[in-house]
Amino acid sequence: MDSLLSKFEALGLTAEKAKEAAGNKKLAPTLSELIDATGQNAFEKAPGMLLYTLGTTVTKEKTPHASYIAKAIASGRIASTEQLSAATKFCVKNDPAANEKAFDEACGVGVVVSDSEIAASVKDVVDSAKELLVKDRYRAQGRVLGMVKKAPALRWAESGKVKSEFDAQILALLGPKDERDDPANAKKAAAKKPTGVGAASSVAKKPAESKKWEPTPLETMFADGDISRLHKAGENPQIKPELTREHLEATKGMVITRFPPEPNGYLHIGHAKAINVNFGYAKIHGGTCNLRYDDTNPEAEEQEYVDSILDTVRWLGFEPDKVLYSSDYFQELFDLAVDLIRRDLAYVCHCTAKQINEQRGGVSKGPRSCCAHRSRPVSESLEEFQKMKEGRYAANEAILRMKMDMEDGNPQMWDLIAYRILYSTHHRTGDKWCIYPTYDFTHCLCDSIENITHSLCTREFTQSRQSYYWLCDALEVYKPVQWEYGRLNVTNTVLSKRKLLELRDEGFVRDLDDPRLYTIPALRRRGVPPQAINAFVRELGVSTSSPIIAVERLENHIRDCLNEIAPRIMAAISPVRIVLENLPEDHLEMIELPYKSNDESFGVHKVPFTRVLYIDSSDFREVDSADYYRLAPGKTVGLQGVSSPVTCTDVRKNADGSIAEIVCRYENEGKQKKPKSYIQWVAECPQLGSPIRLDELRMYDPLFKHANPYDEAIVPGGWLSDVDRDSLHIHKGAIAEIGLWDLINKHAATESGKKDITEKRPENIRFQFTRMGYFTLDKDSSLSIADAAKTSKGSEVKLIMNRIVTLKEDSKK
Repeated sequence: MDSLLSKFEALGLTAEKAKEAAGNKKLAPTLSELIDATGQNAFEKAPGMLLYTLGTTVTKEKTPHASYIAKAIASGRIASTEQLSAATKFCVKNDPAANEKAFDEACGVGVVVSDSEIAASVKDVVDSAKELLVKDRYRAQGRVLGMVKKAPALRWAESGKVKSEFDAQILALLGPKDERDDPANAKKAAAKKPTGVGAASSVAKKPAESKKWEPTPLETMFADGDISRLHKAGENPQIKPELTREHLEATKGMVITRFPPEPNGYLHIGHAKAINVNFGYAKIHGGTCNLRYDDTNPEAEEQEYVDSILDTVRWLGFEPDKVLYSSDYFQELFDLAVDLIRRDLAYVCHCTAKQINEQRGGVSKGPRSCCAHRSRPVSESLEEFQKMKEGRYAANEAILRMKMDMEDGNPQMWDLIAYRILYSTHHRTGDKWCIYPTYDFTHCLCDSIENITHSLCTREFTQSRQSYYWLCDALEVYKPVQWEYGRLNVTNTVLSKRKLLELRDEGFVRDLDDPRLYTIPALRRRGVPPQAINAFVRELGVSTSSPIIAVERLENHIRDCLNEIAPRIMAAISPVRIVLENLPEDHLEMIELPYKSNDESFGVHKVPFTRVLYIDSSDFREVDSADYYRLAPGKTVGLQGVSSPVTCTDVRKNADGSIAEIVCRYENEGKQKKPKSYIQWVAECPQLGSPIRLDELRMYDPLFKHANPYDEAIVPGGWLSDVDRDSLHIHKGAIAEIGLWDLINKHAATESGKKDITEKRPENIRFQFTRMGYFTLDKDSSLSIADAAKTSKGSEVKLIMNRIVTLKEDSKK
């Protein structure tokens, strides 16, 4: 191990990465052989990283001349990832040692693209896309960069120089970024804040419109890295040439991907990345993506999850070309299993799980051995497999295993299980089957049947690539290409289905859509817009690394989105009564307020202004300070949308010392100095239903105290001990202005809004409680279409709000 560590560190790997590589039974010997082939024991960082990349992607079948490529890297002939990709592709069908000239031409060896050539080629692409760039400005930058990288003249150019030249030309064409580069700001104009007496009505002069906010274009997600250089349809080698011909005839050369979730739980934030990767890759290449449910385990699958998965895909803005199920192919998969047995590449085994583990080396990882049933006659396995199908064995008494290679260093080649017995009713096929194919048998064959061109999956399936290819070749069927990328993990949460269920069952959360979780239904219930989730995963791009991303990065995208689409409403979480002593008891003035300052497209609405108001307790201090700008005794502040400020003249207390009410003077006479700050307020006006009294405001902190609940060094008591039992804060007694009813009524007047309220999915009604955060209605609210049409809250209405995300603001101002 020590010799491997020093060997791998010589490539430029960190000590941690070198240790990881040395412990990988498949990668370690391959990478060691490649290093030995170079005849060197020290490397510059760039060639060292290329050698490591070669080691992680090389297979005996795909890269038979890997040693030659390693030498080319060490000598400097192969100096970029683009050249490495071309080299591995060339070596699939050619012997580079026998034709070095062809190898050099195919890999761009010795090709130098001058700075002037780079500038000219970039200019050609930018000029061709000028209309798009002028129209969409920097929002089109990712798409055009992708076009630049595909320019034939730039194939072997230094990527850093290309990017720098591209940025310079874009800057010269568009100038620096400004407000035009935010799509929601394109039509912004300064909004007026009119005041005056109006009719006693809360109906908006112009109802707020539904605003749109678009995330980063999909093209930027695939503009860089290996995923930008994946093969074209039909380029992946097959065991028989006619398979390629048949595949191209069926697909017409079109990209086809798939998103294959198991319907045994809700999708989570990591799946949002997978959805964007699979659907997005197909979309930007003019192809299609199937949604295929991997429903091969009837013990865990439920129709609720089937429905939720499709709903989630559509909610994120994608539409499957076809909705398919692995169970669609149960008969075909059974027939292929029989074929595999007839080829003497599968056998029925009666070993226990413990015996199989021992055959694979056991806990000590000792010598491996073959199952005693491995050499049974083909006819006997065919007969036994039929018995399994007919239900003549109990569960776990017999399995079908693939006859792979027990001597291979990859555990995914150790005679994997293809079929097992499960006496459970399937959600689609009922009790027709009592044997079910495993993921290892099903996945690649379903990909093959559907002519998938790019089987994109996360890195935990890297070792499975070898067994994936083995099975397709063993049955001589079309073989898609599997390509792995890093999965998405975020801090302060867990995503494991088993752990999520444990949180629910132990009472730490109410259900799997509890807004403190990061399942998609939980994020959706919390009010997170789908565009924000897409923006988050697209910003991260697609690479082979799997870092844990700070959840604050997701929250920043949520704020950016809501800042553009959410109307503003005045509210008080902890209301304090204010009496304007110099106004008459019956004073009523209708104040016209914008739903969003400086953006008239949101429209305006009217709220009453009366002698008695409420402000939030956070907007008042009995003891003032120089760095505090809100209301205090003797201090003057403005009221949002009101023409004159107010000055605190007295504070009246209850018997227990708490504030009963604040007495203020309305400074509506004479010329007043502009206040340093403005605070929000809600009027008391029962005849207009003001204020709206909110039954609950639910505020959420992270469910876990530490970024990584699994880190035993900082959480020695185990991940469950890291749960913050005070992460949910429920506030009762909060109030809001009557503009909230306008928003609810407007949403309920649309067909989608009617459906949301009828199905108790009101989270699309999003708004900002000014300076308090972004909120939405929770599904626990009691609200009907008839209720929404009213202008005041009746006793039967129950309004429960979720805080989506906080605002970033100085609390003193």
